[in-house]
Amino acid sequence: MNPQELIPIGIAGLFALVLIYKAVVITKQKQANLIERLGKFKSIRRAGFSLIIPFIDKVAYNQDLRINELTVDIETITKDKVSVHISVAVQYYIKDTPESIKNSAYELSNFRQQIRSYVFDEIRAEVPRKELDQVFENKEDIERAVKTGLSSAIEQYGFIIQNALVVDIDPDPNVKDAMNRINAATRDKIAAEEEGEAAKIRKVKAAEAEAESKRLQGQGIADQRNAIIKGFEESISAFGANTDIDQKEIMNFVILTQYYDTMREMAKDNPNVIFMPHSPEGQRFTSEMLAAELAAEQLKNSGGHSGTDVGNG
Repeated sequence: MNPQELIPIGIAGLFALVLIYKAVVITKQKQANLIERLGKFKSIRRAGFSLIIPFIDKVAYNQDLRINELTVDIETITKDKVSVHISVAVQYYIKDTPESIKNSAYELSNFRQQIRSYVFDEIRAEVPRKELDQVFENKEDIERAVKTGLSSAIEQYGFIIQNALVVDIDPDPNVKDAMNRINAATRDKIAAEEEGEAAKIRKVKAAEAEAESKRLQGQGIADQRNAIIKGFEESISAFGANTDIDQKEIMNFVILTQYYDTMREMAKDNPNVIFMPHSPEGQRFTSEMLAAELAAEQLKNSGGHSGTDVGNG
């Protein structure tokens, strides 16, 4: 074949390949291709293989139907004039209907930037009405306000807001340091209160134990005295049964015996103990003994001096 004849065949084959390439549309799972014909919306192609008219039809938009996330960072001020940085993660997806897919492509020119604008508006309307502590405590209220406001504004364009999560609340560093100091002081106060309560419980338990000990000790002493009295009764009964001595004399004898036994026990561990009579008669007897001793000493001293004077004379 003449080489000159091959040139048109090659050109025709190349053109055919280009036509096939332009005619084939392959759409991935969870995606949708929007087809335009001569600049006008024609159809939506779902996942799989499809054909279009080359050079007349084209894939104008490829829309992702999966859940996407957009992080928005906002600087705002709270009710108590604290500068705070808030990060909001907006999770959204395109509703899987032809109308929603079409609106998501043609109604918004830059939907990500417009979502940011809506989030800015909702955060700066909600946060300045709360103090810093309330922002931390009521984070769910901010998330709910952002999701509600964003949904009402965006859903008409085919987007569904899955979640609007406040992922970070970062106040000014000076305020953060002050909050940390307050928290540390609060925890120290709680720890001191707990320690004081523990000490109180220990004292109460010790007092209860001491009271129980004294009660048992008193009960023991009472039991001991009852046993002694019972022994006295048995001794008196036995003694009286064998003699003619009346019970009063027997009782005096038993008491006297117990008195000497007690003194012996008291002097057993310390031989230097001096027992003084404790009854009124005993006190009078002791006084008379001391007076007599002093008188004897004085008399002795007086007699010595008189003998010396006579000898010198």
